[in-house]
Amino acid sequence: MKLNIALLAGDGIGPEVIDQAVKVVDAVSKKFGHEVSWTSALTGAAAIDAHGEPYPDSTHEVCMAADAVLFGAIGHPKYDNDPKATVRPEQGLLKMRQKLGLFANVRPTFTFPSLIDNSPLKRERIEGTDLIILRELTGGIYFGERGRKDDGNTAFDTCTYTRAEIQRLAKLGFELAMSRSKKLCCVDKANVLESSRLWRETVQDMEKDFPEVEVSYEFVDAVAMRLVQWPSSYDVLITENLFGDILTDEASVISGSMGLMPSASKGVHTSLYEPIHGSYPQAAGKDIANPLATVLSAAMMFEDAFGLKAEADAIRDVVNKSLAEGIVTEDIAGKEGKAYKTSEVGNWLASNI
Repeated sequence: MKLNIALLAGDGIGPEVIDQAVKVVDAVSKKFGHEVSWTSALTGAAAIDAHGEPYPDSTHEVCMAADAVLFGAIGHPKYDNDPKATVRPEQGLLKMRQKLGLFANVRPTFTFPSLIDNSPLKRERIEGTDLIILRELTGGIYFGERGRKDDGNTAFDTCTYTRAEIQRLAKLGFELAMSRSKKLCCVDKANVLESSRLWRETVQDMEKDFPEVEVSYEFVDAVAMRLVQWPSSYDVLITENLFGDILTDEASVISGSMGLMPSASKGVHTSLYEPIHGSYPQAAGKDIANPLATVLSAAMMFEDAFGLKAEADAIRDVVNKSLAEGIVTEDIAGKEGKAYKTSEVGNWLASNI
């Protein structure tokens, strides 16, 4: 198969972890007889420096022409520390989501047998955890009307959703639940927010189309508690943009490291695969960042974008092997274990495939 992949390394540690994912994808493709075509493009701070904007048209054209997008990270301190900056790397991420129609962020949370005691939560609370949070990406407060008034002393941000936006994400959630344990949880704040009441009403109307799925409705604050108390009680959760942003980061620590969790953003035009961590500028260029989340995102890409499950499983198997044998970066190795460089982990994964 010919795999046409857009490569957006981004900022900070993005280029370093992307390099390791490329090694692994190339190794798997060679093993299974696929031909990979990589096309690189700039985004984030790197794109601002080169083109004056964080998601230029040239990058969008590369993404639109690709079968899938493999993405690193966005963000740079020179923009983070300047509250008056009018152009920011993160604006590129929002623009990319809008223009590519990336409406659903798919965030799995699971545990690794060899690392279960690395989690800040007790083993008995997290054993068996295997959940997926679907976060709506192109609506809500991040895209609503915003501004200042009263001479800048009052600020406002508006959360707006349409029924169609909710239906699009919920349908994906119902279908995902049907392929798993047939349990779906709609996360909202319907006791307070009108937009949440529309979410709940819309999902309730859709239940009749998926009679085998057991649907529950929970307030976001209750879910925030239960995620650390009993995460294995959840299977598929769907929620709006802001709630999803917060809950997915909370869930990510269950595994023991944010450097381990992959994600996908499913879109109208193409889909994007990325690690859940940020650009971690403090580690940029030091060859110490954990590449496994990016590598596992590539596994999601093989299975989801190309329907190649055996290739995806080969990547997941070699990642589990690296964890079991201690071929890991310093965030996992700890003070007493041996820490490998980012590039060394990537080389090991590729050679073992």
